[in-house]
Amino acid sequence: MRWWDIDPVLELEKDLFPEDAWSRGMFWSELAHARGPEATRRYVVAESPGHRIVAYGGLAAAGDIGDVQTIAVARGQWGTGLGARLLTELLRAATAFECAEVMLECRVDNVRAQKLYERFGFEPIGFRRGYYQPGNIDALVMRLQDPSASVQGTEIHG
Repeated sequence: MRWWDIDPVLELEKDLFPEDAWSRGMFWSELAHARGPEATRRYVVAESPGHRIVAYGGLAAAGDIGDVQTIAVARGQWGTGLGARLLTELLRAATAFECAEVMLECRVDNVRAQKLYERFGFEPIGFRRGYYQPGNIDALVMRLQDPSASVQGTEIHG
């Protein structure tokens, strides 16, 4: 993801997460930490054949812990494997950042996402009560130990 991707990413963000969408400033801040030798972030986008952004994801690394900040896939692309491809790329980044484990939060009612994370070896380790606002929806906290083992033998094509 680059700065020129922020506006199309924001459109998708607002469609998928209308009540708690990230702001332009939040994306700018994340991208400010995604370049150079001191980088601690990796943000990626996926484009349709018409060059429209249809998915994005981001990971932050702090010490030996990675945190999946966001993964979003346009509704018309659900079930195509795009989320898995993004997660694979983020786990590769976690490995490059030398993260020993990767954490994430997922809405407790987002079973589709939970199944994706479980396929990659993430395990539930707790809850964050009222994490998603508005609505006071709990977050399921999940952890993956040894992200490098989770993506061995996987390959992104296209």
